[in-house]
Amino acid sequence: MAAKPPASDPVQDAPQVVAPQHHAAGLPAVGHTLKMAREQMGVKRTALTLLRVNQKDGFDCPGCAWPEPEHRHTAEFCENGAKAVAEEATLRRVTPEFFAAHPVADLATRSGYWLGQQGRLTHPMYLAEGGDRYEPVTWERAFDIIGEELTALASPDEAVFYTSGRTSNEAAFLYQLFAREFGTNNLPDCSNMCHESSGSALTETIGVGKGSVLLEDLYKADLIIVAGQNPGTNHPRMLSALEKAKAGGARIISVNPLPEAGLEKFKNPQTPKGLTKGATLTDLFLQIRLGGDQALFRLLNKLILATDGATDEAFIAEHTHGFEAFAEAARAADWDETLTATGLSRADIERALEMVLASRRTVVCWAMGLTQHKHSVPTIREVVNFLLLRGNIGRPGAGVCPVRGHSNVQGDRTMGIFERPAPAFLDALEKEFGFAPPREHGLDVVRAIRALRDGDARVFFAMGGNFVSASPDTEVTEAAMRRARLTVHVSTKLNRSHTVTGARALILPTLGRTERDLQAGGAQFVTVEDSMGMVHASRGRLEPAGRHLLSEPAIVTRLARRVLPDSAVPWADFERDYATIRDRIARVVPGFEDFNARVADPAGFALPHAPRDERRFPTATGRANFTAAPVEYPRLPPGRLLLQTLRSHDQYNTTIYGLDDRYRGIRNGRRVVLVNAEDAKELALADGSYVDLVGEWSDGVERRAPGFRVVHYPTARGCAAAYYPETNVLVPLDATADTSNTPASKSVVVRLEQSGTD
Repeated sequence: MAAKPPASDPVQDAPQVVAPQHHAAGLPAVGHTLKMAREQMGVKRTALTLLRVNQKDGFDCPGCAWPEPEHRHTAEFCENGAKAVAEEATLRRVTPEFFAAHPVADLATRSGYWLGQQGRLTHPMYLAEGGDRYEPVTWERAFDIIGEELTALASPDEAVFYTSGRTSNEAAFLYQLFAREFGTNNLPDCSNMCHESSGSALTETIGVGKGSVLLEDLYKADLIIVAGQNPGTNHPRMLSALEKAKAGGARIISVNPLPEAGLEKFKNPQTPKGLTKGATLTDLFLQIRLGGDQALFRLLNKLILATDGATDEAFIAEHTHGFEAFAEAARAADWDETLTATGLSRADIERALEMVLASRRTVVCWAMGLTQHKHSVPTIREVVNFLLLRGNIGRPGAGVCPVRGHSNVQGDRTMGIFERPAPAFLDALEKEFGFAPPREHGLDVVRAIRALRDGDARVFFAMGGNFVSASPDTEVTEAAMRRARLTVHVSTKLNRSHTVTGARALILPTLGRTERDLQAGGAQFVTVEDSMGMVHASRGRLEPAGRHLLSEPAIVTRLARRVLPDSAVPWADFERDYATIRDRIARVVPGFEDFNARVADPAGFALPHAPRDERRFPTATGRANFTAAPVEYPRLPPGRLLLQTLRSHDQYNTTIYGLDDRYRGIRNGRRVVLVNAEDAKELALADGSYVDLVGEWSDGVERRAPGFRVVHYPTARGCAAAYYPETNVLVPLDATADTSNTPASKSVVVRLEQSGTD
């Protein structure tokens, strides 16, 4: 049987700390997976559900976007993927009776962990203006309430339509279609907070804002550089790909401020050798200071240029633009400045150069450690420069690999979830559906929060996600949300965002990936796009968590029929049969031609990628662009540390599965700050003491996160780390990356003050 949810929040005031681990997965991961799955689903349901995860006839894991190999294991899931599935397929239920017993004020005092552990939402719920708790409401009344508020707006641009990366291609396409027919491009999404910097940099330099490699390219690579990424926790199935690459002769350089167990050694639970000996993954660990990556790649580029025969002159001449300006900037790179910016030794960098020069085929992978700084876009451009120099884009075993975090975040963008749509996309929409979509750019996440704060946006609608907990500057974000007339969340489970509401609020319960989707046209499936541009079907098989749930496509189509009664778009047909949605996608979105026939292949299909497939670069110059930005890196005042926000191992994005971070040696608590022991000594911070983290930013506002236990930890000097969302309060709303406007959550200047908790 499944276990009951916790009745009260667990006490987290005394986290236990042991030495960090030096390997990932293995038998402990198997045991932890089965324990958490059994608690949520029971034994039989665990077996039936987990064996369908990521299978060709099953459902796509609602966790990360790592692609599936052609030949799949019976258990084609990781520990954290199993946790995500277990919480969706849980037998626990949040019913109207639960809401009757818990006023919103009570729910607002609960932790995100406690809220998520309560189970699946079963009914549409409504918080009336002046009410103190959610009450059940019919779907018809819920759509009427949304319609009342939307049609009362002075302008469609007073509405914000946010999207989480869990949303399917079909739902995302309908959602953006509805928003644009309503009259706005206010379509912020979770990409704005993570890989927007990647898309901005890659679109400018290679013409496509996505990675250029397929899974097979990792297996063919001579060198894989993993920078600013922790796959052992955030993308665990990537470890299997790295293990296979190593077996094929690849070498791996990891670049990160923290040593991460998953990149040290991987104990593959799928093989006897993996369970016993494991595979060492990293050949060279560059423990870089936060924000020093641009300086590192710039110096490597200088050294490549200075090495006879090291550049691919034919590729540069035929396929690139801007080489001379780039080369001039690269040759000016300074060793002393680079060592200061990176915290690395000269020997470290020279060893990395040797490995780079020995490689004919190089892949660079990265995640939030590169994308969430003020200078993230020029950093990623410098990575592209590094690859272009040796012709490592557009050939097998080489390329750029931004590793996406949520299962369809890339697909949602492909489907048009973007506040700055391309004119060609809008032209195709207009031709297909016969209305003129708005052309003025809309609001991204940061600008949407400002608009809500300033009273310029009045309705907030979220298709999935936990916007309040995911966003920066928590107090500002929460105050902004409370100024809205109406907040609406399409959700499977409770989260913090349901407790921070506008004058009126709705929670709309939806089907999960694991569940059967029956419509008037019969059983339906949806599709997703993984981090490498592969598109495939996802079919749930479980009975829905409640008979009052609607699918995301059904919610959008019914909302559109209520709000846009004169629309010529066949919304009812789209709800009846999702194949009709895919037929329209095929005519609007390039690469999806003959969508229904191609997705019938159980392995799915790869979207076209001009740089990868043809060495053609659809940029403004028609070539791959070298760039030459000034080198930037964070400077710290005396007595301050540079904080990065990160996940624990019992966490996926803002979803907290448990209170442990097994690989880093943390148990029974999340309010910890990891500090280098030498820095702690200089700051007189004993291991086990308690501090408040106080952010420092140019606006002079004090942002404080109280009561964090100091953990002496082998971080890079001058750098600290703590978990989000608890530390999002420290990230100023206006501290964003240039160009992409992504919150700079990996370079927050803080001082540590003795806490009253001590």
